[in-house]
Amino acid sequence: MKSTAKKARRSAAGQVDPAVSAVLDTYPPPVKGKLLALRALILDTARQTEGVGAIEEALKWGQPSYLTSESRSGSTVRIDRVKNAGQVAVYFHCQTNLVETFRELYPELKYSGNRAILLDADSKLPEAALRHCVALALTYHLGKRKRSR
Repeated sequence: MKSTAKKARRSAAGQVDPAVSAVLDTYPPPVKGKLLALRALILDTARQTEGVGAIEEALKWGQPSYLTSESRSGSTVRIDRVKNAGQVAVYFHCQTNLVETFRELYPELKYSGNRAILLDADSKLPEAALRHCVALALTYHLGKRKRSR
């Protein structure tokens, strides 16, 4: 069985993927609004974070995903709603220590295991904390390279 990730339609680096926009358009208004705000936050954080370069937006596992394909500086960040929970999630690779680090830095946030930050769809985004967490994810491999030297 082929993986959905391999079927992902990818946009050119730095451009909005119409397939991602189509998926976001299927969500109810509060969830869609929160996911659009997260998308903007991720793209803006990438632009402002040294070493990240252009971000590639794509669908991976049917979820809007943000990859550092050009610089290979970081770990993929995905966003999606949490089914039947009135929440959205920012997902990170579960085999990294990213969420563990976020828990130490931001104990006030809600988490799902070692893979996601959970956010209520009808609450204000904790923007400063999320920007920092996204920047850490998008530069994850840069930090590993520096430590291995």
